[in-house]
Amino acid sequence: MRKLVYYVGVSLDGRIAGPGGEFDFFLQDDGQQAAAYSAWMNALYPETIPTARRAALGLTDAPNRRFDTVVMGLGTYRPALDTGITSPYAHLRQYVVSSTLDPGTDPEVTVVPDDPVGLVRGLKGEGEATGGTGPDIWLCGGGRLAGALLPEIDELVIKNYPVVAGAGVPAFDGAFDPTAFDAAERTAFPGGTVVTRFTRRRDAN
Repeated sequence: MRKLVYYVGVSLDGRIAGPGGEFDFFLQDDGQQAAAYSAWMNALYPETIPTARRAALGLTDAPNRRFDTVVMGLGTYRPALDTGITSPYAHLRQYVVSSTLDPGTDPEVTVVPDDPVGLVRGLKGEGEATGGTGPDIWLCGGGRLAGALLPEIDELVIKNYPVVAGAGVPAFDGAFDPTAFDAAERTAFPGGTVVTRFTRRRDAN
């Protein structure tokens, strides 16, 4: 079965964005260390780069390595929309969970007004009839959506940046629901950024 993977950048105090949706404060080092980190991540997850930025990074023809579908909340979709980009990940199937977004915003974006759990379960089940697993599903954000989908998250890829936001959007914003994950691999970079892949502990309640 396909997996739901929450791939997201997080500050030291657990924020995925600032109070106004800011995220440009994560990478503080614009030098060689940041370039090495970005090159490493882009090689592993090239499909997580917005379509408009792929050409500049030499990723125009890069195949999707891990995901073929992205699921996001309105807060995550909004920055692109505000700049006139209605299909930020045109190389992926795109779903925006929102009860207020116009379903006709873009024909390449499917607006889901409610039941994100049902959406994800349906996406996970694709290909089961033929025994295939297929590429995974990228949960892009935001915090409230991640909180609602916590029971369905199979893996976390957390990019911990060495910065304290002080306030902003939490990585998970939902009911109290302690859920155990195991660290499967971890890579540290000279600038202080640490990327950890966690897998859900299936024997946990």
